Amino acid sequence: MKHRTLGYMLPPIPKELEGLEELALDLRWATGHASDAIWDRLDHELWETTRNPWLILQTIAATRLKELGADPSFVALVQEHVASYHEAMQKSTSWFESQGPDSTITTVYFCMEFGLSEALPIYSGGLGILAGDYLKTSSDLGVPAVGVGLLYQQGYFRQAIDANGQQHEYYPFNDPGQLPIMPAREKNGEWAMVNVEFPGRTVWLRAWKAIVGRVTLYLLDSNVPLNSPADRGITSELYGGGTETRIQQEILLGIGGWRLLRKLGIVPDVCHLNEGHAAFVVLERARDWMAEHGKPFDVALTATRAGNVFTTHTPVPAGFDLFSPELMRLYLGHYIQKLGIDDEHLLALGRKNPADPNEPFNMAYLAIRGSGIINGVSRLHGEVSRRLFQPLFPRWPQYEVPVTHVTNGVHVPTWESSDADSEWEAACGKDRWGGDLAHIEEALRNLPAETIWDLRNKGRRRLVLYVRKRLAQQREAQGTSAAYVQQARGILDPNALTIGFARRFAEYKRPTLLLHDPERLIRLLANDDRPVQLIIAGKAHPRDDIGKALVKQWFDFIKRPDVPHKVVFLADYDIALAQQLVQGVDLWLNNPRRPMEASGTSGMKVLVNGGLNCSELDGWWAEAYNPKVGWAIGDGKEHGDDPAWDAHEAEQLYDLLEKEIVPMFYDRDDYGIPRQWVEMMRESMATLTGRFSTNRMVREYVEKLYFPASQTYRKRTEKDGALAEQLHQWNQSVAAMWEQLHFGKLASQQSDGKLRFQIQVYFGEMPPDFVSVQLYADPLDGSEPEIYPMAKGAELPGSIGGFLYTVEIETERPVEHYTPRIVPFNPDAKVPLENHLILWYK
Repeated sequence: MKHRTLGYMLPPIPKELEGLEELALDLRWATGHASDAIWDRLDHELWETTRNPWLILQTIAATRLKELGADPSFVALVQEHVASYHEAMQKSTSWFESQGPDSTITTVYFCMEFGLSEALPIYSGGLGILAGDYLKTSSDLGVPAVGVGLLYQQGYFRQAIDANGQQHEYYPFNDPGQLPIMPAREKNGEWAMVNVEFPGRTVWLRAWKAIVGRVTLYLLDSNVPLNSPADRGITSELYGGGTETRIQQEILLGIGGWRLLRKLGIVPDVCHLNEGHAAFVVLERARDWMAEHGKPFDVALTATRAGNVFTTHTPVPAGFDLFSPELMRLYLGHYIQKLGIDDEHLLALGRKNPADPNEPFNMAYLAIRGSGIINGVSRLHGEVSRRLFQPLFPRWPQYEVPVTHVTNGVHVPTWESSDADSEWEAACGKDRWGGDLAHIEEALRNLPAETIWDLRNKGRRRLVLYVRKRLAQQREAQGTSAAYVQQARGILDPNALTIGFARRFAEYKRPTLLLHDPERLIRLLANDDRPVQLIIAGKAHPRDDIGKALVKQWFDFIKRPDVPHKVVFLADYDIALAQQLVQGVDLWLNNPRRPMEASGTSGMKVLVNGGLNCSELDGWWAEAYNPKVGWAIGDGKEHGDDPAWDAHEAEQLYDLLEKEIVPMFYDRDDYGIPRQWVEMMRESMATLTGRFSTNRMVREYVEKLYFPASQTYRKRTEKDGALAEQLHQWNQSVAAMWEQLHFGKLASQQSDGKLRFQIQVYFGEMPPDFVSVQLYADPLDGSEPEIYPMAKGAELPGSIGGFLYTVEIETERPVEHYTPRIVPFNPDAKVPLENHLILWYK
């Protein structure tokens, strides 16, 4: 007999084991190591295969639970973890609460995918993994965040590779009843549902919720009987279908997501758009506010955009979602009427040239024009994004394009091995990832070399055992010979230098760079005195034939009779495989073409486990690298897809392996410890792990982005949006009178290290305090640009609105470096984000 628990049918849980349901449903708790022993005892095979505690509870026999409920050791284990869980969830203070009066803000994080656990397969790669790590860290730090995404019936594809190296894609069904989620319910107990208007019909969405510690993730699902079969399939595949499916999904995420928040009574200060997929939320948030306050759309957008934060992950224009004007009118024509504007007004928000009726609608442009803060995901990506978005800010210097950066990180507890967890806890304490990390660097420096090397050896041995088992299963599924399957069960050496390369197989990531000179690679692998072994994994997008060919290149290489049995390609790269790899490899390899890796986080995941990085100077590694923590490929410059440069970097990589990396790993002392390698591990672990964690990232989001965004949003929306209305009127006035501005005569004088500038400015009817007259000089040697306000002096005789402006500066730079300019000015406006007009002197 079964009983209903938390809305689902489960076998009866003995009183002694109460709390198992809570542990199983909490994706923050279940993805750490704390409760692994519980689920392994309940069902070892199912736990190893699925890592899904909720599925285990649904399938386990009642007799087995009764048996374990009578086992004192298991009961004690469960009660200990349940008590720890309750203590963590009821923690009276947190880092966020310690931040003072601003700690009342609520943030909603919108993302197309969330990679929290293999038990909830609704992610494809780095974007989703980052979103999952963000939610877990928000829970750890006590940040009041809510996630909003979509529940996919099939999710992203699962990869199989046949014996010939051909990739095949499969789409298993995600049965919601077996996923660690529950129906999201309104206060009256009714299943929360919202709807959006599509051409000639209404599409209904039901809401689910996933628990991530102290944070909730809400997921919208169109697989509702009220919908047509076609509409039920909108949330079938992540990134599946064509352009029409994509716009449908993004309407559900943005417009449907905001409506769900309102249905549940959640009123956020900050909406965080993780990529442009969620940009429609800026429209619905503005529409909702304008309906509530009776203001026109442009005033509503001015009020609400201040509370929107947009994170871009894309390093190339081709990465942005584009929709034709016809498709936009088809799906949003009725919606535009609710905004009280015409088609072209809305379409202009997503165009580089608002006046071009044929230009497609760019979701990233909508996100920029609908947000108060924009950030890239690494320092280098911030620079790339400023270059990418400069066309939206014509005549503004690239340095002043309003894109900041917050470098990505990883949720360390998700990616550390159980051995690393133990060593870090002994060195830094149990709650080390719940605060500001000030103490961890010194603590790691005190770890004995023997402890660090032992950690590395344990991780590598565990990985080799895992690879042998998984590879044997893979070869059995391929229908290979019994001898080939048996060979897999003894492959790899638990003491050999183990290199990992795992990522999406796309051409720009150059996954076959190591195959540039296969004979040289074979010589490296065939050295029995200093053995090297490779573990490779990665998926090619189903429509990327080039990526699939790159997968096959590795399989063809592995099958060569002269290649030692030291190279393994594991199919179906997912969270579970990634965890094993980053916990076990000695060296993580990453070699994209700069600057195509916006950030990259895979290499960050090895840090806590003592792995080292050899990577292109791109993304996060461009910030992290120094010769004490790893190795760098490239020269820190951009070379495009030049084959000659690819060849050069391949040679550089071979040289690093042959002359530095392999010798250092095998240079052992009398105790068998590679002292130089271990010291590099120590330096990497101590200086990089915390710096490239989501602990640092989320704290930076809160302090650098969320607090300012919420303060500006509250200021603009108070008193029925009085400030927003004033700013909108200011913007209109500046635009209407801008053409009246012009410069007169410029005079300059240089003496004794000082420069004095004097210029005539004619305003016409423009109030002088609507703008700022400045002296500008480009930055030198990577510094900031020089900007000096010029002081308004006497009115020019006989002129209408003409004034003399002056400034004196101390500088050694020549006069010709400096240029006067006029920019819009309002102390409460974001310039150039909200007004990109600019006038230069000649």
